[in-house]
Amino acid sequence: MSLNHPYAELSELPDVIPLFPLAGAVLLPRGELPLNIFEPRYVAMLDAAVASDRLIGVIQPLPGANGAAPQLFQIGCVGRITRFAETGDGRYLITLTGVARFHVVRELDVDTPYRQFRVRYDGFDADLEPGAGEDAVDRESMVSMLRTFAEYSKLEVDWASIDAAPTETLVNALAMMSPFGANEKQALVEAIDLKTRAETLVALAKLDMAQRDGDRQQYH
Repeated sequence: MSLNHPYAELSELPDVIPLFPLAGAVLLPRGELPLNIFEPRYVAMLDAAVASDRLIGVIQPLPGANGAAPQLFQIGCVGRITRFAETGDGRYLITLTGVARFHVVRELDVDTPYRQFRVRYDGFDADLEPGAGEDAVDRESMVSMLRTFAEYSKLEVDWASIDAAPTETLVNALAMMSPFGANEKQALVEAIDLKTRAETLVALAKLDMAQRDGDRQQYH
C-alpha cells in the first residue's frame, strides 16, 4: 500500500517509538495489518500516535514470555496508521501499513501506560524502496510450493489475487499470514532481503510438511 506520507530516508523516522507486542503477528514494509484495539493502555497508545506522527512499532514477545512487560525479540517493524475507525464502545479498528524494520536499543523509563523504546534502523534502507529485490525472487518456485502447501494443508487460496499481486506484496503478505510459530515468523521478519524471505518461506513450508508427515507415520 502506498502512503500519503512516504519516507525517503530512514533518518525521517523517530528513534523513540511506542511498541505494540503481538504474539504470532508480524508486520513487514508495505504490508497491511488490521488490528482491533481495546485494551486501555493500547487505546492510549493509539490516541497519542494519532495526535503525533501516527507511527507504532510492532514486535513479537519471545516465546514463553508473559506478564505486562514480556521480553521481546530484537527486530520489529514500524507501521503508520493508514485506517482508523471508532466503534462507539471504546475500541478502535485500525490498519497499520509497514514502513521499515528496526532494531531495539533499549526500553525507556516512561510514565505512559504503554511501553516506549529507543530503536535504530541501520541496515534496513531497502525497506523504504517499493519492490526492492523483486527481480531476485524465484516467484515460480515460491508459488509452486505455495500450491503444494495449500493442498497439503487444505487451505483455501484466492489464486487469481496471487497471480495478480506484485512479487513484493505477495512475499510479504504470505510471510505475515503464514501459519508458522513465533520463531519461524521472526525469521521471516529478519530475512535480510526479499529473496531470502521468499526462500525462507519455501523452506519453512517444506519443513512443516515433512514434520507433519513424520507425525503421521509415528502414529500409524
